[in-house]
Amino acid sequence: MQTFLIRGHLSSPGAPKPHPALGTYLLNFALTLVLWCATPTPLHAAQNAEFTIKAKHAIVMDSESGAVLFQYNADALIPPASMSKLMTIAVVFRALKLGQKTLDDEFNMSEHAWRTGGAPSRTSAMMVPLNTRTKISELLRGLIVESGNDAAIALGEGLAGSEIAFARMMEAEARRIGLEKSTFRNATGLYNAEHLMTVRELALLARFLIREYPQYYPMFSEKNFNYRNHKFINRNPLLFMSLGADGLKTGHLSQTGYGVVGSAVQDGHRLIVVLSGLATENERRDESRKILEWGFHAFGEFKLYEAGETIGKARVWGGDRMSVPLIGNGEVTVVLPRFPANQKLRAEIVYKGPLKAPVAKGDQVATLKVTSSNDATSEVPLFAGEDVVAAGTMRRGLDTIYHYATRWIP
Repeated sequence: MQTFLIRGHLSSPGAPKPHPALGTYLLNFALTLVLWCATPTPLHAAQNAEFTIKAKHAIVMDSESGAVLFQYNADALIPPASMSKLMTIAVVFRALKLGQKTLDDEFNMSEHAWRTGGAPSRTSAMMVPLNTRTKISELLRGLIVESGNDAAIALGEGLAGSEIAFARMMEAEARRIGLEKSTFRNATGLYNAEHLMTVRELALLARFLIREYPQYYPMFSEKNFNYRNHKFINRNPLLFMSLGADGLKTGHLSQTGYGVVGSAVQDGHRLIVVLSGLATENERRDESRKILEWGFHAFGEFKLYEAGETIGKARVWGGDRMSVPLIGNGEVTVVLPRFPANQKLRAEIVYKGPLKAPVAKGDQVATLKVTSSNDATSEVPLFAGEDVVAAGTMRRGLDTIYHYATRWIP
């Protein structure tokens, strides 16, 4: 893994407004590239000095860019409770999108689903009667609004034949979309010592659902759902505040406390928040509101580079040139704190390298990571700005000698 460091600091007095060219606020932002051949240390932020949270695990993410605005114990594996139902929903949404199932298809409420997650279980339940066939559309609403464990199991059994088989589908889908740590043992989030997620991966899952399934995502904003004689009210407290919230899921276990995966939009800007380890429902409500309000107030989008501007270079092995310029996909913008003077930045260009020729113009080959003073991180994909064609045997041999001599082994 090759990493270039770019260092600089914001020097304009006062808090910058959203969307200016960042260069306006840089004093001698020298693009001094310091190179070392090592995997960079992961950017794990400590608790923000300007903001504290009662949750034991927390993360705030910008939905558009994936920038992490705040994180606290975000990579610890914890029992996710009903928040893991988002993965149950993701598997169902994919089956719908692929045309494998329709919203009008019906699944049966088996005895296992009824006893484990229905009325006899004394857990959150949609109250579907035993051996009743119910539409996927209703099961999804019962799952999202009421957090029905019976609905979750019925959906899993209907898609995979058994809840155990469905848990394997959940884990496979997690890996497919890039969640590397999450492990699933049921469709519900009921406690199992091996059923684990991180709040970071819950945020990434929420971002995936929002971006991948816009036709189904509005289900998360439904405040009420009536089924037979039951009237359910959505357990997500954010939906009932003036925050622009439209999802996603709450969770609670005696082992881990109260949690929430929330998302809200203000002025076209969407944030995702995940909290876990809160002591009460009221604490969950108040802390989730506080952190969303802070996120919308404290951060803005800033332009780093113009479209087509070279940000750095990546080394290439076996090509007709030794490096390729790196550019963004249009203007390069990042989400940063709206802080006053002396904002320090740390930027890295990271890629697996050296790259191997041929490299085509437009290939995504690197990532720009920008970290601010409060350890907020923003990542932007970088692309090859030119073609690099494969060179002949002699050139590849010389490159190999050079890379071995400099410890850049292809």
